[in-house]
Amino acid sequence: MLWVFKRTLHRDNSMKVTVLLIICFTLMSGSLGKPLFPEQEKDPKFWNAWAQKTLKNALTLQDLNKKQAKNLILFLGDGMGVPTVTAARILKGQLSGQSGEETVLEMDKFPFLSLAKTYNTNAQVPDSAGTATAYLCGVKANEGTVGVSAAAVRSQCNTTEGNEVTSILKWAKDAGKSVGIVTTTRVNHATPSAAYAHSVDRDWYSDNEMPLKLCRLVARILPDNCLKTFPILMLSWEEDEIHVSQKPEWIDKIQNKRGHYVWNKNQLLSLNPSNVEYLLGLFEPGDLTYDLERNTETDPSLTEMVDVAIKILRKNPNGFYLLVEGGRIDHGHHEGKAKQALFEAVEMDRAIGRADLLTSVHDTMTVVTADHSHVFNFGGYTLRGNTIFGLAPMVSDIDQKPFTSILYGNGPGYKIVNGARENVSTIDYQENNYQAQAAVPLSMETHGGEDVAVFAKGPMAHLLHGVNEQNYIPHVMAYAACIGQNRQHCMNKNSAGHLHATFASVVSLLTITRLIC
Repeated sequence: MLWVFKRTLHRDNSMKVTVLLIICFTLMSGSLGKPLFPEQEKDPKFWNAWAQKTLKNALTLQDLNKKQAKNLILFLGDGMGVPTVTAARILKGQLSGQSGEETVLEMDKFPFLSLAKTYNTNAQVPDSAGTATAYLCGVKANEGTVGVSAAAVRSQCNTTEGNEVTSILKWAKDAGKSVGIVTTTRVNHATPSAAYAHSVDRDWYSDNEMPLKLCRLVARILPDNCLKTFPILMLSWEEDEIHVSQKPEWIDKIQNKRGHYVWNKNQLLSLNPSNVEYLLGLFEPGDLTYDLERNTETDPSLTEMVDVAIKILRKNPNGFYLLVEGGRIDHGHHEGKAKQALFEAVEMDRAIGRADLLTSVHDTMTVVTADHSHVFNFGGYTLRGNTIFGLAPMVSDIDQKPFTSILYGNGPGYKIVNGARENVSTIDYQENNYQAQAAVPLSMETHGGEDVAVFAKGPMAHLLHGVNEQNYIPHVMAYAACIGQNRQHCMNKNSAGHLHATFASVVSLLTITRLIC
């Protein structure tokens, strides 16, 4: 800190008072009388012991888990790039009264880590549709398309037929497993739609968005495909005359099959998982509200939804595949609302912890990753324990104004007041919907193009290491569970847990989302 202070004073003596006040304020408010870091951290023995414990745990990984995975869980943090993971870690710690940096996220506990390259076949910086096709269907695709190969061209209906690709949920269902989707977005949003749909445009939510009659015919097939692929309708399209009729059809279809439709938290949590085979949950007329703004009396949290989902799905002796999306991390970043995005990430981490308690690492492969990153970051030489939403302990070289540690490369946070950059010290920059300052003005912040982290644990998790293409993920998960095209290595095993010989007829699809686009 002192060298930053001295260097800054050397550049511009007129900044002495401002910088000194900011530094003093940070030192006082950041600790409020407490040390900037725990006293034990001054002792080298503390760090040596921590490192030795980590080393001991790492050495146990020599005995790799090469068993067959009965269950597969994919947690997808939409837009959860590495800076978001780090900032969420700090926030999680600070919410529990710690300085935050030393906190361990649930995903941090996973023993294997790799990076995934996120580019689409036609885009250096990807979108969520092409990436969803990669990590669910196993092939890279063009931006804006879901469930189709790169031979399909966005918005060109006649390039759909013959270029459809199936998802790992279909592979799991064909192997007799139960499958489920839990998401905080609309169920026909980019991420979940790649699990079941084949569309050359992610924005074709209903007939109203179709530009041509031929396209409308393709759209009409989508609900039917859902019913054929899964004995349940994932209804969240705009309520035009076609899709409204599908909801009563779905309810009628499962009435005598222990199926349930729920639309609020109480109904969801009142279910007895032992008596549920099918479940459709639609809690809002669009995306779920941000967790910071969620009505805790009426809307379930992501953790609560995951809890119910696993308790229902795990009844299948053949196991299950569950896709869980923390979808509104992405929305928070696009709106420049870092606080909303990071609280969404913390909530998804809680859901990961709940899933861990309900499953076993011995037979469940769990993967946590993101589809892409954002132009989000934090810096400015902040002190240990500085609130993640706080100011950096320095000012701009040009206008001598302070800035928040969190910044965006572009987005709606670009603000000019009286011809100059807004002075953040005059506003409530820790308010829930504060839009962090951005370098370039845009109505919506953009995705980032860097690699994303892939955390893995459970059977065959060690196969996720190094730097890989994003479409590698479902192939590894399928190999671990002996589903899809990767089953030959299972034929020579005599374990009673092998599932490929059994093709059950019952599939449970849990859809937790909202009703209208």
